[in-house]
Amino acid sequence: MEKSGSVDSLGSKPSSRQPSVDSLSSTSTSRSDRSAQAKPPSVLSSDSVSTSAEFSPELRVKPKATAKKAHRDSDKEEPQLLPNETVQDMAPDITYFCPFTGALRGTVMVTNYRLFFKSMDKDPAFMLDLPLGVVSRVEKIGNTSSRADSSYGVVCKDMRILRFSHKQVDDTLKKSIFEVLMKFAFPVSNGLQIFAFEYGQVFPENGWKVYDPISEYKRQGIPNESWRITKVNDHFELCDTYPSTLVVPVNIPDEELKRVAAFRAKGRIPVLSWIHPESQATVTRCSQPTVGVNGKRSKEDEKYLQAIMDANAQSHKLFIFDARPSVNAAANKMKGGGYESEDAYQNAELVFLDIHNIHVMRESLRKLKDLVYPNIEDSHWLSNLESTHWLEHIKLILAGALRIADKVESGKTSVVVHCSDGWDRTAQLTSLSLLMLDGYYRTIRGFEVLLEKEWLSFGHRFQQRIGHGDKNHSDADRSPVFIQFIDCVWQLTRQFPAAFEFNEYFLVTILDHLYSCLFGTFLCNSEQQRLKEEIPKRTVSVWSYINSQLEEFTNPMYVNYSNQVLFPVISLRHLELWSGYYIRWNPRMKPQEPIHQRHKELLAKRAELQKRVNELQREVTNRSASSSSERGEHWKTRNQCHNWIQEEPLC
Repeated sequence: MEKSGSVDSLGSKPSSRQPSVDSLSSTSTSRSDRSAQAKPPSVLSSDSVSTSAEFSPELRVKPKATAKKAHRDSDKEEPQLLPNETVQDMAPDITYFCPFTGALRGTVMVTNYRLFFKSMDKDPAFMLDLPLGVVSRVEKIGNTSSRADSSYGVVCKDMRILRFSHKQVDDTLKKSIFEVLMKFAFPVSNGLQIFAFEYGQVFPENGWKVYDPISEYKRQGIPNESWRITKVNDHFELCDTYPSTLVVPVNIPDEELKRVAAFRAKGRIPVLSWIHPESQATVTRCSQPTVGVNGKRSKEDEKYLQAIMDANAQSHKLFIFDARPSVNAAANKMKGGGYESEDAYQNAELVFLDIHNIHVMRESLRKLKDLVYPNIEDSHWLSNLESTHWLEHIKLILAGALRIADKVESGKTSVVVHCSDGWDRTAQLTSLSLLMLDGYYRTIRGFEVLLEKEWLSFGHRFQQRIGHGDKNHSDADRSPVFIQFIDCVWQLTRQFPAAFEFNEYFLVTILDHLYSCLFGTFLCNSEQQRLKEEIPKRTVSVWSYINSQLEEFTNPMYVNYSNQVLFPVISLRHLELWSGYYIRWNPRMKPQEPIHQRHKELLAKRAELQKRVNELQREVTNRSASSSSERGEHWKTRNQCHNWIQEEPLC
């Protein structure tokens, strides 16, 4: 049994499929070594969002044809409403206590999708545009029986805490605007529909068709002589949190799969996520075995893992990566769970990755929120950041993914990955390791496929972890698992700035719509629930929005090295707090130049230069053809003259 140790040594090892890791990042900018985590934040670190202190990123989705109209409408008193968005209440003379500019008096409007505040005493007007899905809780501050001003705190899921004050309503029967806000911010708790079910914007592309499991497995070369696609879970009878399409070893019949499912927590059997195109080493995922305190065994499960190992002729060993600390895994035996015994599973090696559970991560994010909003204390920045343990958790997740990728790529060994239930830390590890191994997932559409496959179809419990429309903010199931994953992706983009087709704004947009409840992509806990609720029929996919304006989310530095394997350096000095997401609301954190706009300009310039290159290539080709034709005519004339001279008699 192997314990997780330092992985820094893996960071500089090149893959057999690529010349060097460094070569990828050197094509554009220098690597991230120069900007360390120890540095207090000063400016946004990348191209994410150019925004005022409290104005959220643009969540008003418009077709391209109406973009100019929307720009003109932005100067009006009210925001342009989305399809089926309706105003529920408006209140004048509301004071917003901005932590950066002080008190601002203005008007608040609440719709069934957003809270919109516009100041009256500032020119240009200050505006706050907040999707209600971002609201975690609304708290009344101060004496509730007082007839003086009433104050409310709006605690948000995206790091912000907003504070408002207004006069008490004279008409006691009339609800205050903040009571209306609470009703529509938590529609599930109030018997209402989430706005995603009402939003009816039509886009040029149907984002629900981005991911097709059969096509994705075919891209990987599945089925083959060792792996088959099974429909045993077609009606979610084998496992109700797994997708209907699964890939399993070819020599394990469906009846045996059912016996394996009985031994794995929640029936989540080991299934294939990815297969190496050359070595046939695989990444498979599952949940913990139910060994319990008595050390129960399952011959079917042992045979199944042996079949996974045998499917890879390059290696006679199997690595089982358990995401948990060993102490936690052992404690799970008391609840009927546990981990694989190396005595029971021949030629298997068990590795614990020491990643903590959802409760530890939730507390770490709470500390980080307290640290970065509203004010940052520079004098104690290092010690305060360290006390949150946030970057330490990011490091452990990345380190685990790197070890998995290294075993598959360099060791040509198949791996099995699980935590307890296999839908939180397991999803983090498999998706990050696949990002390192497969360049397809580093494209915009490939990343969308990765999220649909490893997170959505395999049952990450988005509804429970985020709490869409639910007022129970203290629910123990809430946790920033997916946020941590996106943070890890951002860390990779810093070390390999030319390896990813998408930019930082793409990642920020995904997280904003994780909360916004504008799209149906992140609703529900599983594929079965989404089909039952008819999510693809009744809502719009966030990929419809993103794929209709790809230029907004494209990295101009991207170089398509499809066979490049990324081995990042995993140490705290190479990691940095993601200022472009966590501290973007602070006006002192605004970038010195609008990087997102600069990237768009670079894309336009690149397209212009590419067009010129194509024109010059055509011109060279045409000249070459013309020159060849002229040379042909020349030789034809010369030959005719030569023949004529020989035929003419001499005088």
